[in-house]
Amino acid sequence: MQLSFLGATHEVTGSCHYLQACGKHILIDCGMQQGPDEYEHQEIPLSPADVDYVFLTHAHIDHSGRLPLLSKLGFTGHVFATDATCDLCGIMLRDSAHIQEFEAEWRNRKGKRAGDEPYEPLYTMADAEHVIERLVPCGYNEMVEVCEGISIRFIDVGHLLGSSSIEVWAEENGVQRKIVFSGDIGNVNQPLIKDPAYIKDADYVVVESTYGDRLHNPPPNYSKSLAEIIQRTLDRGGNVVIPSFAVGRTQEMLYFIREIKARGLVHGHDNFPVYVDSPLAIEATNIFNENRVDCFDEEAMKLVNHGINPISFYGLNLAVTSDESKAINFDNSPKVIISASGMCEAGRIKHHLKHNLWRPECTVVFVGYQAAGTAGRAILEGAPSIKMFGETIDIRAEIVQLQGVSGHADQDGLLRWLDAFEKKPKHIFVVHGESSVCDSFAALCAERYHRPVTAPDFLERYDLITGELLEKGVKPQPKKPAAVRASGVFARLVAAGQRLLKVIQHNEGGTNKDLARFADQINSLCDKWDR
Repeated sequence: MQLSFLGATHEVTGSCHYLQACGKHILIDCGMQQGPDEYEHQEIPLSPADVDYVFLTHAHIDHSGRLPLLSKLGFTGHVFATDATCDLCGIMLRDSAHIQEFEAEWRNRKGKRAGDEPYEPLYTMADAEHVIERLVPCGYNEMVEVCEGISIRFIDVGHLLGSSSIEVWAEENGVQRKIVFSGDIGNVNQPLIKDPAYIKDADYVVVESTYGDRLHNPPPNYSKSLAEIIQRTLDRGGNVVIPSFAVGRTQEMLYFIREIKARGLVHGHDNFPVYVDSPLAIEATNIFNENRVDCFDEEAMKLVNHGINPISFYGLNLAVTSDESKAINFDNSPKVIISASGMCEAGRIKHHLKHNLWRPECTVVFVGYQAAGTAGRAILEGAPSIKMFGETIDIRAEIVQLQGVSGHADQDGLLRWLDAFEKKPKHIFVVHGESSVCDSFAALCAERYHRPVTAPDFLERYDLITGELLEKGVKPQPKKPAAVRASGVFARLVAAGQRLLKVIQHNEGGTNKDLARFADQINSLCDKWDR
């Protein structure tokens, strides 16, 4: 019984852990690395054809984004997740595949003129569809027997609709171990979704540390602050433009705007129009509504039980088609526009910024983190102008940042989650944080709990029966500059060969006639390609 760490080691994204138990090969999350300064571990360092199961904590791309790649390279097992996570993955993985294909098309169009090798997308829509078919929806708090010797249970962790910590029980040769994977632990008092639930016992705990070195500021009165922005902007005759992440933050914005309208916090602009211009956000909002009974918190459910949809209201307009999106900017009436992407790098938000950034009567409201190097960060830091669609746009609109309720627990929240273990674990592994944060939070936990605490490196491996370190990890290396992904084609060929070997082994015991035909087919293929 062994546990290895294949992602989110001394880095914030790319969550992936590898459990070998009961003769099975299991991944807990299979996330994509994101951001310009992350470390380069995008390739999956084991044969995807050998992976039997994936246990998925939640749908965010840094936890789920390499699942289509896993499928592309030969994975044919099942992905276990909560009902809502399965629903969200259905749209988010398709959206990610669309982005991969679009980027490849753009690179190849540009590279063809320069004589570059063709660029292959990390995965395609077909790869995403294949893995979506492998999703197995599970209920919260439901004991699921995955196979002989391995059972799991999903516990609401309050980070995103459907997000979970995962309890894993594995038994080999009469010895049982319980491993708990925290997933991303949510903040308390978020709108719509429940606070994190707690777990009482574990032999081993893998815990995230995103905000393990800081405390959040007290949450603002978001409805009041947003209402004041809307009031002064509409009074000026301008539009409020909100770049927003399609899943999670957009639904929170709708929750607050519904409250603003219900309490009459904006005066003189009764039933002011609100547009959600993002097909992904619209689909995600529908999924929020479909999963409200299992996932909404008590406050949201009180509204539901009184016949009120917490994220819908009179004056809400949904723009699905490109024509509907374009029409928003041809309507001169003051309005609120919520659109993706949240960092203004792509999507329909760029069109709305082009039409509104130069207007001093308008306001752009940032409600999420803006990474260094993004258009959103440049606007937020006071750039006088920005280039969009080959045109320089002067920035004259009012620029505002609202520090909202963070989706991640801070240091106190992480410790509160760990404090809840009545039976203290044998070993705590700290992951999913910047390198220095992983190390500092690990030191804090070791001092607080008097237990072995490790911030593992990439490929570090432990024996879960004895607790011994079996293999030291690899220290993270800075990401190399982006290059043509021609080598990805060869990696795909190697994975196909590994899958073929697995298929051969599965056919042991077949009839001589069938095995002979299979061997002839393989030899014929080898004769064709042997050089």
